[in-house]
Amino acid sequence: MIRNILFTFFFFLGITLISIIFFPSLLLPRKIVLFGGKLMGYWSAVCLKIFLSTKIIIKGKENIINNEKFFIASSHQSMFETFFLQTIFNSPVFILKKELLLIPIFGWYLKKIGSISINRNKTTKENLNFFDDISRVVTNSSRPLIIFPQATRVLPAERPPFKKGVARIYDELKIKCQPVAINSGYVWPKEGKKKPNKEITVSILKPIKSGLEKDQFIKYLENEIYSELDIIN
Repeated sequence: MIRNILFTFFFFLGITLISIIFFPSLLLPRKIVLFGGKLMGYWSAVCLKIFLSTKIIIKGKENIINNEKFFIASSHQSMFETFFLQTIFNSPVFILKKELLLIPIFGWYLKKIGSISINRNKTTKENLNFFDDISRVVTNSSRPLIIFPQATRVLPAERPPFKKGVARIYDELKIKCQPVAINSGYVWPKEGKKKPNKEITVSILKPIKSGLEKDQFIKYLENEIYSELDIIN
């Protein structure tokens, strides 16, 4: 209980301080805000190690795609990956719920770093331009796109089918996909107490080449990530 309190207090204290220190960067070049995001990722790892004695294992670094455009498809069990993946990949562009952009200050940062929002389950003018926005970002930036195909944080044992949007992105962009499996929910669940003295494994899987049919791709991606989660859990 005490370790949970200490972790929560110092984690959010650090995130708040970084946000305050980098607040002027909202008026400065984007790369400065992106550096602040990396600091938040490193801070989350430090807090996990110090207060929860969490060991973080990064598996499959040799699979990271270099010198070409790609997008990341990651499992999603915790807040951990939204922070920590920024330390592994080159400041990825997040696809996220539109509501997050409405949060004061935090939403301003998300806009500044070029996050792409979508209004779930609604047909809006912005949603109709969603894939145009993605194509424009990928074409004009060296940063990889990141999407969580489960669409929300899930429990470690849950295996919901992936949302079809990830297959549409794969088909539209015609670039490689970098699958990532993370078992963070065993340490930092979406609800309830954090669990000390455990491991978080970030498993970077072999890239999926472009050219598959959408249905074939999403089945393959889902199988790859869930099979890896069964191994690292």
